[in-house]
Amino acid sequence: MSMMKKIVLLPLDERPCNYDFPYKLFQSDEIKIVRPNQLGSKKSPADIEQIKTFLLKECENAYGVILSVDMLLYGGLIPSRIHRVDEETLKKRLRTIRELKQKNPQLKVYAFQCIMRCPNYNGDEEEPDYYAAYGEKIFKEGVLKHKYHLAMTEEKEWQQVRMEIPSEVLIDYEKRREINRNLNMETIGYYKDGYIDALVFPQDDSAPYGYTAMDQMAIRRKIQKECLTDEILIYSGADEVALTLTSRMINNMKESSPKVYVKYATEAAKNMIPLYEGVRLSTTISYHILSAGCVQVETDDKADVILVITAPDDRMEEAWTQPSISPNYNAERNMPEMFRYILRQMEAGKRIAIADNAYANGGELDLIHMLDKHQILMKVCAYAGWNTNGNTLGTTLAQAVYDYHFGDTGQRRNFLVERFIEDAGYCGLVRSKVTDQITKMGLGYFDAGGEDGIVAEMVKRELDAFTKEYLASISDRVEITHVSMPWRRMFEVRVNAEINN
Repeated sequence: MSMMKKIVLLPLDERPCNYDFPYKLFQSDEIKIVRPNQLGSKKSPADIEQIKTFLLKECENAYGVILSVDMLLYGGLIPSRIHRVDEETLKKRLRTIRELKQKNPQLKVYAFQCIMRCPNYNGDEEEPDYYAAYGEKIFKEGVLKHKYHLAMTEEKEWQQVRMEIPSEVLIDYEKRREINRNLNMETIGYYKDGYIDALVFPQDDSAPYGYTAMDQMAIRRKIQKECLTDEILIYSGADEVALTLTSRMINNMKESSPKVYVKYATEAAKNMIPLYEGVRLSTTISYHILSAGCVQVETDDKADVILVITAPDDRMEEAWTQPSISPNYNAERNMPEMFRYILRQMEAGKRIAIADNAYANGGELDLIHMLDKHQILMKVCAYAGWNTNGNTLGTTLAQAVYDYHFGDTGQRRNFLVERFIEDAGYCGLVRSKVTDQITKMGLGYFDAGGEDGIVAEMVKRELDAFTKEYLASISDRVEITHVSMPWRRMFEVRVNAEINN
């Protein structure tokens, strides 16, 4: 057995996808994942001094660190969108990265820093308070501002929308974006100077035009100016990046990278732009494969992993609408051929990893039924189907990387079962069902009444029922051991589950 290597994880925030997933999947006899004991809570930031103390202590004898720059600077993802910290203070916080390298020059620093999003809806759940009244208008104003600078619209149209937003709101919003963008630029300098070994700028909930797209362009120009276009990655994603960079670190540690072949249910999906993203699906897939330290190949005979893509040909829909009533949704996706292909490749000994991006915000229930029907749920090496396409891709590839290096272990199987239960079961079915039920109890989507309690109990009952119906071929071996609502709302859930051999 090789000597255990320590990887320090500074996650994007305290949600299970960021805090638990890398630990659950990669903690092993060979890899020790070390996390902070305490972070913030949604809009309340983590204690920055505690974070610094944790990093300086744990990185001193570590192989590497997976570092969320947003956690280091702002105390989490949501705090990065609402903070009132001045630029100089943030630059001082960033210097912690330099200290880590100075104390341990051999430390591998894999960092990621989000490009601040600009959602196209009214709501202050994860944004500044004024976004409840002006969110849609801020988004629209950003799109028109961008298009005006590209000579795609008249200034009058842009200014008309801009005048509908109070000046103090725009001043606050644009100033914070400017500060965050400047810190993105500062981080590029740390990479250039050798304090960061790998750097990713994930774009959270993006669109082709608007504030986020303008910031991305500015960051790209800086990267080009520093001649780093081939090294620093920008792509759609956020909550999966810690998994992705841990995969890359382990590939580098092992000095071996899996070769990945991409198999689409419909070739037309390559050119589709997924919901909440701004570029074509095939482009995002190639970025995710590269970011995970894998190699994309053009033929399946050369592949260690076959990445199955279930996406539709044109417009992606939300999982709660399934089954889609759009004629092309199923007609263009040749699922019979896809399943014959999967079964044939399994017989040939190939690893099958399913990125279930047929819908946004949840897995495809018909796909799960078919995997169960053919009794191959536990024969795939990876599955994910949650939130955005980018989240799904990164989570799927991380499982495939784990299987490539460590094989079919109990923890990989538990993680896989949790993906079926959470991504398809909760996100694809149970979330909307229980939300409807609790509205009659005076609760709702943004108020689950606490982390534990009656809502968590209702969710667990429904997930147990889902397991019996949709995972019937393995349900007698599956036990859901814990369910809770980490942000006391319905969007995310914490699920612990186990499967017995």
